[in-house]
Amino acid sequence: MIRIGILGAARVAEYALIAPAAERSDVAIAAVASRDADKARSYADKHGIADALAYYEAMLARPDIDLVYNALPPSRHADLSIAALEAGKHVLCEKPFAMNADEARAMVKAAESSGRHLIEAFHYRFHPAFDRFLAILESDAIGDLVSVDGIFTVPIPASPGELRHDPMLGGGALMDLGCYPAHWLRTVVGEEPDVATVDAVLSETGVDLSLTADLEFPASVTGSLACSMAMDCSFAARLSVEGTAGRIDFTNPLAPHMGHDIRIEAGGRERIERVDGQSTYWHQLDHVVAVVSGSTDPRTGGTDAVSNMALIDALYDAAGVAR
Repeated sequence: MIRIGILGAARVAEYALIAPAAERSDVAIAAVASRDADKARSYADKHGIADALAYYEAMLARPDIDLVYNALPPSRHADLSIAALEAGKHVLCEKPFAMNADEARAMVKAAESSGRHLIEAFHYRFHPAFDRFLAILESDAIGDLVSVDGIFTVPIPASPGELRHDPMLGGGALMDLGCYPAHWLRTVVGEEPDVATVDAVLSETGVDLSLTADLEFPASVTGSLACSMAMDCSFAARLSVEGTAGRIDFTNPLAPHMGHDIRIEAGGRERIERVDGQSTYWHQLDHVVAVVSGSTDPRTGGTDAVSNMALIDALYDAAGVAR
């Protein structure tokens, strides 16, 4: 039995961890910690969690917690994930991994020193639909890579307390949304890109409402990334790959369990594939359990997490966004 503690009485934890955990007998949500004792207690009662803790450090001090899920804003990912690792806990950390690449390096170093696992919660990466997408690419169905393009847009209102509109908490379209296409493109190409051009639109609070970029990968592969949380955008999540002999368009790689298409055009013919599976969060938890149990290696975290944050840093630097 893996006993899990949640840092932050966060809405994301409800569907990202609590719901899939309820379907398993090998994990248990043992406690939730929040800076607000009443909020922690209310959250625990709502979700049937035994213990509600009034401060984060109380979670880390508990010897019966095996895994900490860090659902806090990015500004608290580094310090509390490091503290959890040093306390002997495994950590599943929400994306984006950190505020910047330097923090990410410190987190990875702490994981290596502690001998504990630190996994970034890029839930899409654990769904069989993405595995199938990569398998099609590796089959040489569309020839050599020429270009990769990723987009993720969804309107996010600037309501009171909305962390994604607060630069001090790690807000911004690139941090919250664009981290996904950044990871998609890097995963597909298997190399790290250089930033060619960037354009960002900022809000009055200083966060990027939208950002677009052109990237240059080794071996003459080009890439483009687009993300937006502006109120005039609509939902879009798409990954497109152009090859010398065809192309693949993956609609909704983010949450394929909510509907997706993998459209392959090659040899003058077109076909569409869809892959069955549970929710991306179910597959993520299944992967985490396997990692903690020692039966597989983590797919995210480590140098991959550092590299994704380094790309985010480079994009912000090129756009002239003060952080």
